[in-house]
Amino acid sequence: MLSRRKFLLTAAGVIAASTLGFGEEGLAGESSHATLVRVEMALERLPQAFDGFTIAHLSDFHYDDVFSVTPIRKAIRIVNGLDPDLVLLTGDFVTTSFFHEDPKAARAAEPCAKLLRELRSRLGCLAVLGNHDVEADPGFITEVLEAQGISVLRNRSRVVERERARLWLCGIDSLSGHPHLDLALQGVPSNELAVLCAHEPDFADVASRHPIDLQLSGHSHGGQVWIPGIGAPWLPRFARKYPRGQYQVGAMTLYTNLGLGTIRIPVRLNCVPEVTLITLRAPIAT
Repeated sequence: MLSRRKFLLTAAGVIAASTLGFGEEGLAGESSHATLVRVEMALERLPQAFDGFTIAHLSDFHYDDVFSVTPIRKAIRIVNGLDPDLVLLTGDFVTTSFFHEDPKAARAAEPCAKLLRELRSRLGCLAVLGNHDVEADPGFITEVLEAQGISVLRNRSRVVERERARLWLCGIDSLSGHPHLDLALQGVPSNELAVLCAHEPDFADVASRHPIDLQLSGHSHGGQVWIPGIGAPWLPRFARKYPRGQYQVGAMTLYTNLGLGTIRIPVRLNCVPEVTLITLRAPIAT
């Protein structure tokens, strides 16, 4: 796998090619789209009362008012046309510099949150923070999101009830922050279904050792560049084992969303920004 430096140099060449009109819109044009991916997930412990429960999953916004704002707006229109039960956001609302710990980067959370407040669902919108968020200013970003009606699950959980059955929604901080899975699962009965939002997908190897049924993640961007038969030239730490799509990790299901924004260079190839609509399915009663 390429180093980040070599990847960025490669991506710079891709941008140059796209500027010259490589393809109908150029490769950079792919990053401005947003596509809907529908996934049905059969979960063994899902109560019949939640059969058909829908979750719109979005991730990795990396807000800026030139590039990522376009796919974010398109994603919001897609979600609002789906009428989901719930919206879950798995982090990276902002982008830090190469040097990290960049409080100035946190300011982008304000226009991002104002845009995301337009998301509509029956039960509202929950979020967790990504590595860029915790490296910028996690307290400020949490405050900004919650001011727009987006609850941030920092090592805590929420419960949804339907016909006397319950579904738990748990969230942990990014692995770059202070994740505490035990706190997130505190008060969650081990015999009831739990959905974990964790920014980094490779955390699934830890989460799967706990009574968690489904983990939703982002972080990878699918590499931003995905070469058929080869894969991504570069993937971030904690997203190299489970970089895209659905996996089974022990008894737990994992889904890694490709994200909406881009980092450093606004290019995507075979990694179109993604809105995932997940429909949960209970076991067929016998």
